[in-house]
Amino acid sequence: MRPETAPFPRGSDALAELSAQAHGLNARLRHHAAADVLQAAVETIPKLALVSSFGAESVALLHVAAMVKRDLPVIFIDTEMLFAETLVYQQELTERLGLRNLQIIRAKDSAERDPNGTLHQRDTDACCALRKTVPLNAALQVYGGWITGRKRFQSGTRAQLPFFEVETPRDAAPRIKVNPLAHWAASDVAQYIAENRLPRHPLVARGYPSLGCAPCTSPVKPGEDPRAGRWRQSEKNECGIHFVDGKMARTGA
Repeated sequence: MRPETAPFPRGSDALAELSAQAHGLNARLRHHAAADVLQAAVETIPKLALVSSFGAESVALLHVAAMVKRDLPVIFIDTEMLFAETLVYQQELTERLGLRNLQIIRAKDSAERDPNGTLHQRDTDACCALRKTVPLNAALQVYGGWITGRKRFQSGTRAQLPFFEVETPRDAAPRIKVNPLAHWAASDVAQYIAENRLPRHPLVARGYPSLGCAPCTSPVKPGEDPRAGRWRQSEKNECGIHFVDGKMARTGA
């Protein structure tokens, strides 16, 4: 996709304007359901996209989005190191939910910068940047906001996660980030999936409650934190796609 002039605030007043908008939306929707939050986001934020990993819990948010706006752009980052099951699941969910605007993005220079696919063994941060963060940020340049599946229960850094927040990337205009499932507990996700008879990612039943790239994701034992299998035996637990104060977040999910 060729970059265009994004239809959202720029310049010195952009951050203040978006912050005021996010604050107003949070105040108005603080007791509302996820579908209401997403509907309000679609109606008020120009050029909005949903970013999905098609991972362990992704089907819940994708189902809500499909009910609100079936042609909402859905961005899927194919890092070219995902589990084969994830790629098949992505195709099946896209058809099952009738998603009409799926956009699959990949790194343009992975073959040159990581020809043997071993960068993750030497530098996991560089691998995530190459295959996920940089391609996603490029894709988001034309959007005024994006929707995530983040939830408060996932980590201490998200304990106060709002429905709407302002993100300030280093090399892009500020934009609104929408978290429709922020208030959901793990049990809410499981109940929603069960009640709507939605298909689970096949690896969930094999001990993968959190999924990323195959080389950096391992099964989780009973009693372990759901994200214990991500970058196991490493302090890293974030791929870097979320920004806090202009810096890529290094904690949380």
